[in-house]
Amino acid sequence: QVQVVESGGGSVQAGGSLRLSCTASGLTFDNYAMAWFRQTPGKERERVSCINWSGDSTYYADSVKGRFTTSRDNAKNTLYLQMNSLKPEDTAMYYCAVVSWGYCAGASYNYWGQGTQVTVSS
Repeated sequence: QVQVVESGGGSVQAGGSLRLSCTASGLTFDNYAMAWFRQTPGKERERVSCINWSGDSTYYADSVKGRFTTSRDNAKNTLYLQMNSLKPEDTAMYYCAVVSWGYCAGASYNYWGQGTQVTVSS
């Protein structure tokens, strides 16, 4: 059974930093690209970042480029999202997703975590 669990959310002031983690079990982690999404009530889920199976290719939404960095540790089955220079508009529930194959291009998503809340105050 595949489990995807996010952690590391919380409340922070604007300009601060947070590091999210996502651990996936029950699958061969390094077979799959991994993505971070975020969602606020009444809005569509937005893909924030994606990283390929080996970690040497990443994608970022324009809204976070230059501030967020995604990485992975395949030995630990863990995905990370380092978020710096946070803004109030980054406030959202953040979700980790397992891509259906090893690359971010044309991605579909097989498994999702429950989410971790990030709140940025001004």
